[in-house]
Amino acid sequence: MVWQDSARRYNSTTMPRIPDETVQQVLGATDIVELIASYGLDLKRAGGDFKTHCPFHNEKTPSFNVSPGRQSYRCFGCGEGGNAVGFVMAYENLPFPEALRKLAARSNITIEEGEYDPQEDRRRRRLSRLKLLHNQAARFMHSLLLEDPGAEHARKYLKSRGYDREMAGRWAIGWMPRNTDVFLDWARDAGFTGKELLHSGITKLREENNPRSGLWVRFGDRLMFPIHNERDDVIAFSGRKLREEQGGGKYINSPETPIFKKSNVFFGLHKAIRHMRDYAVLCEGQLDVIACHEAGVKNAVATQGTACTNEHARLLKRYTGSDKVVICYDSDFAGHDAAAKAFLEMAALGMDVRVATMPPGEDPDSLVKSRGPDEFRSILEKSSEFFDYRLRYLGEENNLDDPGTKARVARDLSPMLHAVSDKNAQEASINFVATRLGLSPDGIRQAVVDAAKRPSRRRDQKDDPIIVESTPVDRELGVLAALALQSHEVLDFLCDQTEQVLIGAEGREGEALLRNILSTRPNVPNPAAVNTFLQSLSAGDRATLLTLLEEPTPAAPLTAATEILGILAEQGILQELGALAARLKSPELGDDDSKTIMERITELQRIRSEAKSP
Repeated sequence: MVWQDSARRYNSTTMPRIPDETVQQVLGATDIVELIASYGLDLKRAGGDFKTHCPFHNEKTPSFNVSPGRQSYRCFGCGEGGNAVGFVMAYENLPFPEALRKLAARSNITIEEGEYDPQEDRRRRRLSRLKLLHNQAARFMHSLLLEDPGAEHARKYLKSRGYDREMAGRWAIGWMPRNTDVFLDWARDAGFTGKELLHSGITKLREENNPRSGLWVRFGDRLMFPIHNERDDVIAFSGRKLREEQGGGKYINSPETPIFKKSNVFFGLHKAIRHMRDYAVLCEGQLDVIACHEAGVKNAVATQGTACTNEHARLLKRYTGSDKVVICYDSDFAGHDAAAKAFLEMAALGMDVRVATMPPGEDPDSLVKSRGPDEFRSILEKSSEFFDYRLRYLGEENNLDDPGTKARVARDLSPMLHAVSDKNAQEASINFVATRLGLSPDGIRQAVVDAAKRPSRRRDQKDDPIIVESTPVDRELGVLAALALQSHEVLDFLCDQTEQVLIGAEGREGEALLRNILSTRPNVPNPAAVNTFLQSLSAGDRATLLTLLEEPTPAAPLTAATEILGILAEQGILQELGALAARLKSPELGDDDSKTIMERITELQRIRSEAKSP
């Protein structure tokens, strides 16, 4: 997942670089069991390890294993695994440096960065330039909205929605000219290249794969809403059309770019973060969020043209102190359907989900305008527990006194009940639904069990978790690699015999992994040093080694390693003997070549015989 190769890229090609010694110090000062438990995961003792449900994919039985001895974690369901830094990266969706700094702060360790690397410097500069382009473009388009005569219709539209210049300033709302050459000329004068404009997503090529076709701006004559990240950088735009005859949808969002991933971005989060400690309000659109904030409800956010995803849910859980979210969607069918899907994502993370029911035909924006902020805040305060809301909604559309309808409603609610990860909350909800429908709680429980067996119907999430594919490794090389990370005697022995080891490993799956261990020579068996090495690997290599390291260490690891080297040598000899025998059968082979091959066969047979002698 998030762990993947980002740590390896950071520590091998980063400017500036955090020394491995510092990484080891942070890992050595961090207890991974205590860390993971601090995120609210219910760890249960399982032998010498701990187990819980995986926080990175939905599962029925716990397969997430945490090892205090190795100071690592691994999910046997999705394959995600790593050390304490990797967990923080994956759970909080943070890059490696920020995750490491967060752990360092927990242990009062100061991070000092080392040497610079040009490759990472270029990458950072590209991302910085993209953010600079977006921030300057937002200011330019905002100035056009306020001053340009051509934006009069945009100003009138804002005024018709009850918004003034001050509001436009607070949200940096802008206008993209109908003649988009104005924007392109500004960008060139500001020093931005065509390549940077393409990478920003604000433009695209007029003809795909034809750089000479020129640039086309996506947002001509639209009201422009800047989309910020948590740090208040503009990273994308959402453009609202101003003329009915315009092509495209009512809203057009920036495509995904290196700085914008819509599945983990909320509109308004940069303003709401400081106000979400009690709960968050989840809306559908930008104007709804703006209306909430302007009405004093400053804890409102909205997804970006997509349903609420698992990443969205994790962000909300990260920033809400109480894990409580009030869904405030439109009162139409689509709004109720979207609320149910959002509940599935958030309930799986143990969040307290409530729903504020809007009056028919209203959304937060229209309600604030028509009835005032006090009425809207009153609706939020009266928000209902999710199953209470859902049954009232279904009761408006169905006769819940009908036995057949009751059974169908219970069946429809069962996947949502199953999604509730907190078992006490799930049991309370089952009893609540049973009471409201006049059905047996046992019958509802059975429906929940049956729902767990049915394939998921959620269209906005893959039914199967993303599986980390382990790197294929020959058994002998895999065991040798694991022994090298478990015993300093084995590692020293193999490093002294590197040439012989690599000859036996040549051409076999796992050769590169074993070479990496011998060339890096980590401070084995120190868990922090081993985990620092593991973090430098690809996700596949790491998954392979984590699996091998779970096997018990032999009582005599050096003896085991010596035996494996003997097996490798035997296999290498047999392989070469087979190849030489095949060459002898060639009709084009000369006498001298035949003699040389026979001498080599004799030598290999002697070596093999001596190796087998006691």
